[in-house]
Amino acid sequence: MSAPSRALAAVAQMTSTTEVERNLATAERLVARAAARGAAFVGLPENFAFLRAEGEPAPEPQDLDGPWVRRMADLARRHRVTLLLGSLPERVPGDARVRNTSVLLGPDGTTLAVYRKIHLFDVDIPGMEHLKESKAVVPGEEVVTAETALGTMGLSICYDLRFPELYRELARRGARVLCIPSAFTERTGKAHWEVLLRARAIENLAYVLAPAQVGHHGGGRTSHGQAMVVDPWGAVVAQVPDGEDVALAELDFERLERLRRELPALAHARLRLDRRAEVP
Repeated sequence: MSAPSRALAAVAQMTSTTEVERNLATAERLVARAAARGAAFVGLPENFAFLRAEGEPAPEPQDLDGPWVRRMADLARRHRVTLLLGSLPERVPGDARVRNTSVLLGPDGTTLAVYRKIHLFDVDIPGMEHLKESKAVVPGEEVVTAETALGTMGLSICYDLRFPELYRELARRGARVLCIPSAFTERTGKAHWEVLLRARAIENLAYVLAPAQVGHHGGGRTSHGQAMVVDPWGAVVAQVPDGEDVALAELDFERLERLRRELPALAHARLRLDRRAEVP
């Protein structure tokens, strides 16, 4: 699949709750808004269709050909966009837990890739947050890239952002765009969200697309927001300042390739750690 030299991409910001129909309708409205402005890609945030307190079980775990995915596939076809379903609770046969799963849909509605969140948000920060995602979620194990109309994309979800080795592996596999749909907590988001996104872009000389949840979701959960697009030089080129909306930016892949030639840090990398090598 040949990639264009330029493409217009959009990231959505949502305040999802336990009201699935309202969340899906909001997603449809934001995708339509982005498509009307010319976006070829639209990213929705983590838990776009259902969100409540971290670690609580989802009442509607989904199959990958279930009603939520089918409805969003129709949406992608209708607007002829590559559509990232930031994440949804994927059913795990024989397990009460789910997987936190991204689904990437092509403009014809077909599934291009599926990524299951590898790093789960189990934290205990005194006076700030006590969350244990692993109570309700089975971790994924596979690094995933996808060939799209925008070229090779690398998939990840939220807490993955704190693990730079994942993004370096995605870059090694050819990713020029790194997708990081998130529901970053309010307190950690204020301190770390933007700086980590910019770091991942700079380290890998790649575009970062970061759809985000924002505001109060119920069950005492609040997200930071600030959905954004970061360019390969680390500049924030578009963002949603507040509320439910989309931000659009042009991705210039000729510039990306020029920057990678001029600063060939990816080619200069010498250290590659493999946990399997440490096993006796």
